[in-house]
Amino acid sequence: MHNQLVLSGVVCKAPETRYNPAGIPLTRLSVEHRSRQIEAGLEREAYCRIVVIATGQELSKKAQALSQGQAVKVAGFISRADSRQGQAMLVLHAQALQGLASLDQE
Repeated sequence: MHNQLVLSGVVCKAPETRYNPAGIPLTRLSVEHRSRQIEAGLEREAYCRIVVIATGQELSKKAQALSQGQAVKVAGFISRADSRQGQAMLVLHAQALQGLASLDQE
């Protein structure tokens, strides 16, 4: 089964790192995407905000180097996570992460 998402956008919540019980870093940030897409022959605005989780030394280091407002491209898979309030949401687990000079760079 396929579960792959590539999304470019802007970091809208700065990266925060914590460590799991095994000592593996987990860096969490939020990315906001806005674009114009064609659907059924009509142009529409696409918008989403998603939490991104970067796990492991290499990806956490890349995520920590990002700052709020910076353009970014993330590739990974989506999975369900429960918020602290018990509400289900989708998160993007990064497998590749690239800071961009601008969204035109992608």
